[in-house]
Amino acid sequence: MLESCQNAQERWGGVHLLIDRWLQERQELVAAFTAISNSPQAPSANAQTLQRFCEVLVDYVSAGHFEVYEQLTSEAKAFGDQRGLDLAKQIYPRIEAITEVALSFNDRCDNGDCREGVSLSEEVAHLGQLLHERFELEDCLIEVLHNAHQQQVAPAH
Repeated sequence: MLESCQNAQERWGGVHLLIDRWLQERQELVAAFTAISNSPQAPSANAQTLQRFCEVLVDYVSAGHFEVYEQLTSEAKAFGDQRGLDLAKQIYPRIEAITEVALSFNDRCDNGDCREGVSLSEEVAHLGQLLHERFELEDCLIEVLHNAHQQQVAPAH
């Protein structure tokens, strides 16, 4: 998972400050996820690590929905990129579904309702799989939306 994050940052880093910042948040999320999933104790036994993971998780998914996706969609509209807009319409519902799982997990942890032991470990592992899927979907959006627009604004030689 971490390797794919580094590859994405290499491909799109520097393109747009907003995307750069978001990809950095993604790396922080992966690090927090790794810390919680590699904990020798049950994740709930390491409350600070779990709390940190939840904070980064909410920041990341919020930035995606309220900043990055909006920016990518605005760019697609500005460039008349119907293909990009159509792709976004196909991908957003799945990203939204993953967001709901992530926010639900955070809400339960905030309320002290995180399940103990194996159940929480399994839930964290499942959330990790969903986040990996989400990262791939987001990378697809960035690739299609940004690269198409970058080529349109590239100076002629």
